[in-house]
Amino acid sequence: MKSEAIVVNTTQIEARSVGKKYGKFHALRDISLEIAEGEFLSLLGPSGSGKTTFLTLLGGYEDTTSGHLFLEGQDMTGWTANQRGFGMVFQGYALFPHLTVAENIAFPLKVQKRSKAQIAERVAQMVEMVGLAGHENKKPKALSGGQQQRVALARALAYEPKVLLLDEPFSALDKNLRGQMQEELRRLHRELGTTFVFVTHDQEEALALSSRIAIFNHGELQQVGTPDEVYERPANRFTAEFLGDINILTLDGPAGIAGTPIQLPGNASGLGHLAVRPEHMRLAAEGDANQLPVRLRDKVYLGSKSRLLLETRGGEELMLYLDNGAGLVAPQTGAEIRVAWDVQDSFAV
Repeated sequence: MKSEAIVVNTTQIEARSVGKKYGKFHALRDISLEIAEGEFLSLLGPSGSGKTTFLTLLGGYEDTTSGHLFLEGQDMTGWTANQRGFGMVFQGYALFPHLTVAENIAFPLKVQKRSKAQIAERVAQMVEMVGLAGHENKKPKALSGGQQQRVALARALAYEPKVLLLDEPFSALDKNLRGQMQEELRRLHRELGTTFVFVTHDQEEALALSSRIAIFNHGELQQVGTPDEVYERPANRFTAEFLGDINILTLDGPAGIAGTPIQLPGNASGLGHLAVRPEHMRLAAEGDANQLPVRLRDKVYLGSKSRLLLETRGGEELMLYLDNGAGLVAPQTGAEIRVAWDVQDSFAV
């Protein structure tokens, strides 16, 4: 399930031509990006793509090599992490092992020198908000991984930062617990309205949580857009292949694909490559405009659906998903069949 769209207009953070070098290595190149107040922005990309480096630059934990960072119109490039005042949730929780849940949450409030009454009230609010009532006096070692992550979230949000930075906070959790924590994070964002900047390499996680996604690769920004935009209309081949399964077919001019005439979308010239998501492909029926002959190489039963592995006459591999509840019978392996798709569900890459 995708996160609710959040109406945002005001630019809160802006990166202008930001770069980061370690010696001769360019970790980031010329990153320009605006982050709106109250949005949930995910920084998505493979390992080494620069997403975590960009997050540490935003937080003031490292200095930029080039470019500038602005907070509400003010140049914060030279500000320390304390001066920026952003909340931070680290990958490994970073809880104080000798402090209780309540004491961990209270720590940033004590640094701010709030009164005992204010601290007690805020800690109680945060404990309730993250569902840890009854665990206030436990130390981290007595908590599950999910509970520790809730403490880390509560501590980072306790002093009401304008921006919360999250560095792959769920990577150490198992699948079921990860799903629960994703829903928890969605709820907190919805209730608080705080700007969240979230680093992940998990495509499904980014699509489910974000109001927008910024995709990184080799230190460069590939595309920024809503989950629908980056998935359905990727800006380039990297984004198309990185987000979910994709069929990439070679176009051979007006003839289409492997000598078969195909209706092309408006952005396709007849040369290059055509992309179609497997979920947009189907077994061809009479009347389908786009019909491509293929051979069924293999089929994999996945419960509610089956994945058909296919090969074109030109030797290119592709796949489609067959809904097992729709009463359709998958052809036998080795069969010559035709697949089809609607022209609006394809795009050039």
